[in-house]
Amino acid sequence: MGNPRGYIEVKRKEAGNRPVEERIDDFGEVEQTLNTEDRKLQASRCMDCGVPFCHWACPVSSLVPEWQHALYKGNWQEASEILHRTNEFPEFTGRICPAPCEKSCVLAIHDEAVTIRENEASIIERAFENGLIVPRPPKKRTGKNVAVIGSGPAGLTIAARLNRLGHKVVVYEKQRKAGGLLRYGIPDFKLNKKFIDRRLEIFLKEGVEIHNGVNVGADVSAQQLLDRYDAVVLAVGAMKPRDIEVKGRGLKGVFFAMDYLVQQNRVIDGEVFPEDERILATDKHVVVVGGGDTGSDCVGTAVRQKAASVTQIEILPEPPQLRLPDNPWPFWPITLKTSSSHGEGCKRLWSMETCSFEGNGSVKALRLAPLNWTRNSEGKWSKEKIDGEELIVPAELVLLAMGFMSPLYDTLLNEMGILPGEHNNLRVDGNHRTNIPKVFAAGDAVSGAGLVVRAIADALRATITIHDYLSS
Repeated sequence: MGNPRGYIEVKRKEAGNRPVEERIDDFGEVEQTLNTEDRKLQASRCMDCGVPFCHWACPVSSLVPEWQHALYKGNWQEASEILHRTNEFPEFTGRICPAPCEKSCVLAIHDEAVTIRENEASIIERAFENGLIVPRPPKKRTGKNVAVIGSGPAGLTIAARLNRLGHKVVVYEKQRKAGGLLRYGIPDFKLNKKFIDRRLEIFLKEGVEIHNGVNVGADVSAQQLLDRYDAVVLAVGAMKPRDIEVKGRGLKGVFFAMDYLVQQNRVIDGEVFPEDERILATDKHVVVVGGGDTGSDCVGTAVRQKAASVTQIEILPEPPQLRLPDNPWPFWPITLKTSSSHGEGCKRLWSMETCSFEGNGSVKALRLAPLNWTRNSEGKWSKEKIDGEELIVPAELVLLAMGFMSPLYDTLLNEMGILPGEHNNLRVDGNHRTNIPKVFAAGDAVSGAGLVVRAIADALRATITIHDYLSS
């Protein structure tokens, strides 16, 4: 605890975002940065609580008070080393994590939480600037080979950790570049892809082998993997989108959100698509179905593509501005969240159910039904349509962002004979083993689509059991 009175003397100060009128004309990162002295002052607000609820709330159990103290003292190397003990990618989580740690900070009781996420990003950037992040290849090899399928946050975490433990790791990625959801699912205005490339360069120098553009199951068979490697790790994510079956679903102009976001990221990376394949919001009335983070990313992308209008609809009722009595600190607050994208120009509709897509060949509008939500004595919610109050919303591009259901059971998983578990995710035992010998699984493919930091946390646990298996 560098300054015992820091939380009293220093007010919370966020770096803030670039001006709206500036940022909507490009895909550059929205968030700004504080200067070094302001950042140290923000770190001084950490109280080093006897019970650090920030540590409790963080999926990777980040040692928040320890690295906040190092930051306050200006010891960037120590702060970086502490961060990396529990997280291979603080430069990613420091940008895109919704920061459950901050929601559970003791100062959050009065809405003055420490700027934990921004402080984390500041530390790792200074560490890179100072040349503190360098390759750390293993001093000796174990002779064991591991194949990791998927190069998202879970796959790369497992690859980096197992490699440093001396195992030879080969990562297979079906896209032309590694990064998974980080590269192709998250817009550049939230995460510049140069940060992914920077980290991948470190991993390559440490000895991790990455094969991009390889569709495992087609280009490489499941049996070939099992024959070549001592262990196979499935980190394929949970990319099967939730669909909606209503009249007009087959009309042109209705797309899954991830198809839209992935294509835009690929375009920014230099890929060119035929005109008839390009999904563009330019001069169109856009409706985003789904009120979560993916929907918000669609809103920001459509605004940058100069949509005529953007409307986001959510089937659930609008959350309260403040915590309700049954949602106390330090638990995650079920409150209204307004992203930077929402602040760029978006109409939000709540308690709306999509009844049909209207149009002749191409979508022209959505027919919506307002809902009345009620809660019984057991806390269970139920909905009913409000008769006679249907709403027609113009829509020339509809993006379905209603979440993800499970992994895609493609050729690889079917050929291997991997059994599904709860909610159709990959079934594993307590040691991340599937029903197939020497095949493990981790990340969203096992736990379902969720936060990047949760995928990293699951990968860290899996790494331990896989290393034990290879060492036995």
